[in-house]
Amino acid sequence: MPACVPTRHDHSSRSSRSPRSSGIKRPHSPPPPHRGGRFRIAGTDVSASITVFLLAIPMSLGLAVAMDAPLEAGLISAAVGGIVAGLLGGTPLQVSGPSAGLTVVTAELIQVYGWRTTCAITIGAGLLQILLGSLRAARSALAVSPAIVHGTLAGIGVAIALAQLHIVLGGSPESSAVSNALTLPARLEQVVPAAPLIGGLTVVILVLWPRIPGRPGRIMRRVPAALVSVAVATAVAAFAAPSIARVDLPSWRSHALPEMPQGPVLGLATAVFTMMLVASLESLLAAIAVDKLAADRNSERSADLPGPGSGPPASPPVKRSDFDRELRAQGIANAVSGLLGGLAVSGGAVRSSANVRAGATSRASTVLHGVWVLLATGLLVTALEWIPLAALGALVMVVGIQMVNFAHIRNVHRHREFLVYGATISGVLLFGVLKGVAIGIAAAVAVALHRLARTRITVTEQGGQHLVVVRGQLTFLAVPRLNRTLGQLPQDADVLVELDGFFIDHAAYEMIQDWSNAHAAHGGRVVFAGRSGGRIAEPPSAALSCCRPWTPWRNHHCHDRTDPAGLSASAGPTEPAGTITDPAPTPAPGATDSPAPLHSGPIPTPPTSDGTDSTGGTDSTDSTDRTDATDSTGCTTITGAAPSGQPHTGTEHTGTQHAATQPPALSTGGSTGGSTDYTPDHDAAPARRTGGQRLVSGLSAFQRDTAPLVREELARLAREGQHPSQLFITCADSRLVTSMITASGPGDLFTVRNIGNLVPPPHSERGDDSVGAAIEYAVDVLGVDSITVCGHSGCGAMNALLGAGPDTPNTPLWRWLRHGVPSLKRMASKRHAWARISGRLPADEVEQLCLTNVVQQLDHLRAHGSVARRLAEGTLQLHGMYFHVAEAQSYLLTEGIGAGHGIDEVFDRVGPSAPYDPYEPAELARTSA
Repeated sequence: MPACVPTRHDHSSRSSRSPRSSGIKRPHSPPPPHRGGRFRIAGTDVSASITVFLLAIPMSLGLAVAMDAPLEAGLISAAVGGIVAGLLGGTPLQVSGPSAGLTVVTAELIQVYGWRTTCAITIGAGLLQILLGSLRAARSALAVSPAIVHGTLAGIGVAIALAQLHIVLGGSPESSAVSNALTLPARLEQVVPAAPLIGGLTVVILVLWPRIPGRPGRIMRRVPAALVSVAVATAVAAFAAPSIARVDLPSWRSHALPEMPQGPVLGLATAVFTMMLVASLESLLAAIAVDKLAADRNSERSADLPGPGSGPPASPPVKRSDFDRELRAQGIANAVSGLLGGLAVSGGAVRSSANVRAGATSRASTVLHGVWVLLATGLLVTALEWIPLAALGALVMVVGIQMVNFAHIRNVHRHREFLVYGATISGVLLFGVLKGVAIGIAAAVAVALHRLARTRITVTEQGGQHLVVVRGQLTFLAVPRLNRTLGQLPQDADVLVELDGFFIDHAAYEMIQDWSNAHAAHGGRVVFAGRSGGRIAEPPSAALSCCRPWTPWRNHHCHDRTDPAGLSASAGPTEPAGTITDPAPTPAPGATDSPAPLHSGPIPTPPTSDGTDSTGGTDSTDSTDRTDATDSTGCTTITGAAPSGQPHTGTEHTGTQHAATQPPALSTGGSTGGSTDYTPDHDAAPARRTGGQRLVSGLSAFQRDTAPLVREELARLAREGQHPSQLFITCADSRLVTSMITASGPGDLFTVRNIGNLVPPPHSERGDDSVGAAIEYAVDVLGVDSITVCGHSGCGAMNALLGAGPDTPNTPLWRWLRHGVPSLKRMASKRHAWARISGRLPADEVEQLCLTNVVQQLDHLRAHGSVARRLAEGTLQLHGMYFHVAEAQSYLLTEGIGAGHGIDEVFDRVGPSAPYDPYEPAELARTSA
């Protein structure tokens, strides 16, 4: 039996499982969900709704003042956003209402069209949102560059701050950001002390309230800073400045409702589109932030739980956002708010983050917040009219300043997109939101075209070899310069061309190919290399076969097989030689990986025992000269390296491969899936090279291609000795290439491989000293910093454990597998949480056991004396890892488990390195209200 074999379980077998009503629960299955019952409101939702309500009241009034809209319109939009968008939205914890991002747009529309027409425009924007949500276009709205999004919000924030500064100084804002900036000196000459003092007091409280230290600070911060600042400013103004301008809520009888829009059709359509664009972008970005905040909160709560059965049960995880549903709900809320004479509605990161941090678990908190706002509009009118306008202006001014996030500026500068960011801000301030976004998009396109067309070509000479480095993308625009540079090289020179880019168009490829052929014809030698000097191994015939630049890692044996009958007739598109092709994704176990051959024609004849084929040609695998040859069928073949002593000219290609089709992969651990049209005929198939021949061929390839590149590094390691940073314990499965999945090199990992990545406990009756010796040597002698236990999907050892009976044979294999029995017991135990991958449950019993086995082997590892001592000293870390072979995806065990004190055995997905996340919730919380 192989060490690990891929498994594939038929999903149709689920029908044979016991129904939930039977009371039988499989060890790896989640608890059955609660069904039935009335709609209930949790106590945490009630308290969270009150917190958000206390924040929404001053924010809604302040934004209405900033837009020069009726004050009751802000309260209407807050109530509608909470109730309508809360009930229908696709993000349960998102709180909608009037938003700072729409302040500039709405204020401009009110000045141009009046309030009643602006309400009609709000209705139109809502209907357009409903249409886009029904067309499932929400994801497309997130395709805008983060530099443009944050630049737009920053420009709006600057415009808000300039406008509200006039209110804080006791005046009224102008119609545009430029006018507000130009009239500011005159406003300072006419300033009255009362309003600036009240506004300054509000700003001070807003800044200092979240920074109160200690336990009293944690208790006091439960009350929103916005509410405290406005309440204190109102109390101070009541005694110190009784004549200051205050909120004036008109009678509801005089409340203005929308009218039929009046004005040019193009202008009205532009207004509708602008309002829809800003509201949709802000809502969708806030929804992303809420998802991340909710996930982080659930992770923190899971880590804080002391153990199973102790304390209250954790709240169920909130579903991820349905962006299309959220967009439709925002559209309905805008349409209703406009019909009732309210402001435009969008999701706000400030209110939403407060809702999550207050402990909300469902959409009930959002809806209740809207109900409280609705009640306040009728019961708290007298109290609201005591609020000074300067306090509300200061509150909104601080929100506008926070929209200019310096972390965003640093990030866009680091990613060389500051030009786009600056152009967007300038456009928003000078020409308005829609034109500013258009300017930002134009700047982003110009920057992208510049980067695409920019190509740097340098030539250096080292030891008689000319190194030509081409940085950037090779398009027809760079062909003249590249042709001129290559033409200046000596005709018989040894040239290494390093192509550091990911795109070569047809014109550039043809020029490089023609020059390479001409240079080889004059006795020169050319080697093409990719990024970092790695040689490009594939000629045109191999580019679309199963061979890739990482060919030595693939068990494809292209040089051992020929095209199966019936498959050679299909031809695929050609691919230029020298292009760097991303490796194809690894197929699922049992799937067929059969790329079409490049050329059509009859099946090549298998070689005879003397090294020649039936046509009299020499088998290319026995030749040692690496040249390109074309047989009579037109199928391009790559031959081996030249015999020692023979001169070599021409373009060099590394590899000894035929364009071949890979037959379906066979799985011994489960049913085979995929296409079954091709069944290999082993009697008629050509003879494959023996293991010894493949070994010699691989060693020769290493000496020829890899040894010259790593010889210096290996010599250094031989002099200095090994100093690996971690011990890596993983399975002996041939599909796990530790250096590939960890991006490590010589001297990095001290690796121990065995069947099932098992760590026998010390002093056990069936102990194994080889693994224990390796652990002791790595920890005590080499002094590694960390130990990783790595399991993988489709592990044959785990599959064998699941199917083992009481009468297993007493063979070395089964005696070894008995070290995995504790993992079986742990999986069936009710004392331990289910090991799972973050965001989903295990696919089947095998994956459940593979995950549980990693956690169990970490427990065994801690029992070793050297490991326990280093853990106590704090100089050693343990990590659990799971590699999904079919997905080529790694997962890391949460840090609490690695330290031995976690409860939720969750493996988190490891994504590509992203030092900058433009939609980080902590940053988004500062960009909108």
